[in-house]
Amino acid sequence: MISQAKLRGPLAALVLAAGGLAPLVAHPATPSPAPASGLSADDQALVAQAAGYLDGFNELKGRFVQTDSRGAVTSGTLYLKRPGYARFAYDPPSNLLVVADGRNVSITDPRLKANNRYPLSFTPLSLVLSKHIRLDKGVLVTRVTHLDDGFAITAQDANHPAQGQVILTFHSRPLRLAAWDMTDAEGQTTRIRLTSLSATSGLDPSLFNPPSYYDRRPAGAPAPN
Repeated sequence: MISQAKLRGPLAALVLAAGGLAPLVAHPATPSPAPASGLSADDQALVAQAAGYLDGFNELKGRFVQTDSRGAVTSGTLYLKRPGYARFAYDPPSNLLVVADGRNVSITDPRLKANNRYPLSFTPLSLVLSKHIRLDKGVLVTRVTHLDDGFAITAQDANHPAQGQVILTFHSRPLRLAAWDMTDAEGQTTRIRLTSLSATSGLDPSLFNPPSYYDRRPAGAPAPN
């Protein structure tokens, strides 16, 4: 079995991965945050703009770089197909594989020879793989931070705020998700630097088959017999 400590990085890192991929935005030294409650009309408009942007994607492929709370850096390739499907293949030497098949999320670690499965609805991926992405239903936006070249949205699960928070950072011109930081209930933060993205169509359905082996097939390669 994979320990909860092992799971924290992958599952936290995959929160809102469906947004878009671009270089990580640097925060200015003196940002101007909105109050934690009672967002201004301008900030509410930014939240609505971000939600519309995130909701505009159906199939994506791209690259990511992840830094966990210990400073360990990993990278990989992602594929997403809404609703319900995702594949995150981490590069060597990690070789971790995370696959959402529409109902469950499988996490396979070849170094531990372990494959664990969890209901999709119990993971952060359920938010970004839903048919429509909402930031005004079940999500509590606590802060909008204005940056030199964009903005950042701090959000929590409205029903379980103690479970942690995510900070989504966006470029403004053009609008794109640049990065996110996920802090869990234990205060451990995982950062994702997003490095490339292309909208696509016709992704091979076998990419989203939960593996019973460690699957390192190239993108689009058919499943072995």
